[in-house]
Amino acid sequence: MALNRKLKMGMVGGGPGAFIGDVHRKAARMDGGIELVAGAFDINPRKSKQMGRELLIDTKRAYRNYEEMIARELKLSDGERIDFVSVTTPNNWHFPIAKAFLEAGFHVMCEKPMTFDVKEAKQLKQIVKSSRKVFGLMHNYTGYPMVKLARDMVRAGDLGKIRKVVVQYPQGWLAQPIERTGQMQAAWRTDPKQSGGAGCMGDIGTHCENLSEYITGLKITHLCADLSIFVKGRRLDDDGNVLLRFNNGARGILHASQISIGEENNLAIWVYGEDRSLEWHQEHPNYLYVKEPDGPVQVWRRGNGYVAEKSPAAGRATRLPFGHPEAFFEAFANNYCNFADTVRAKLTRTRPDPLALDFPNVDSGLRGMLFIETVLASTKSKQKWTAFKK
Repeated sequence: MALNRKLKMGMVGGGPGAFIGDVHRKAARMDGGIELVAGAFDINPRKSKQMGRELLIDTKRAYRNYEEMIARELKLSDGERIDFVSVTTPNNWHFPIAKAFLEAGFHVMCEKPMTFDVKEAKQLKQIVKSSRKVFGLMHNYTGYPMVKLARDMVRAGDLGKIRKVVVQYPQGWLAQPIERTGQMQAAWRTDPKQSGGAGCMGDIGTHCENLSEYITGLKITHLCADLSIFVKGRRLDDDGNVLLRFNNGARGILHASQISIGEENNLAIWVYGEDRSLEWHQEHPNYLYVKEPDGPVQVWRRGNGYVAEKSPAAGRATRLPFGHPEAFFEAFANNYCNFADTVRAKLTRTRPDPLALDFPNVDSGLRGMLFIETVLASTKSKQKWTAFKK
């Protein structure tokens, strides 16, 4: 049985001046199967109404807060009310909003990190299980076709046993205390009351953790972390270096920084196996480099038939022919596409395509929060290694 309508999306967060909420909105609508119909876009009710007008949403469905949104949406009929909500607020609001919508019977897509702390993450996992609703976590870098190709190469054994992982995410935008100038994105990310216990490591270090585990299929078991605050007066880390140990004996290095002047969003990963290695760069995302001990470097290029043949997941995530770059928005859209197809399967009581289940979920979110907690514990510890908490 097909669902002969678009999925109806609501949003909490993403008000005037927000960056990531606008990315979510554009990406979710990219494939034409989702329409934004409601939202509580800002903690200020006036700004929420303003955002609703800018988005041409029915004024009655631009709500003052998420509690009102839930109550009013539940009064609408099936097919008219929202099917799912996207949570794009600062971190401290993720858990209460996701919890409220799941318990009210709505599916949820949430920005990362999933919650404010591990306690909330464990509780949310139980709520997702008991609600039987679809929960997606927007670790957008897993949506890139060549990341999926890298994962499937590792899964197929092309690299042999994995020995070492090097993953980095340097930025330079917080090299100066711009949070004191009223810059909204910097202000909440450097505020422990909104961001949580970690700054740089929670914001972008979690992308490194997620990417390393997603591609390799391995789990971090121990780490040795050194977090720093370089900007005087800042309350959360703006640079971090972490040694990693994985459950197959592999070793790793994770580096995240927001004070690396000249760097933009230089997320990159190198995975070294016994037989081959691979390399991927977020700023040049349409290429995957594969290296052999005694041979030329292979350059796998997105959009070619050989990529889809090797990785059906990469093929599914490809929209444009080769030579036409796909990047940031499309990666978000790929996660929304898979999430939405899984929601449709739930609504029609059918089995989703296994490829549609390829999006970060509550388990990914819990891993991210455990990573943050363990990094914070390690950087305070006098021991060399800290066990990854479970």
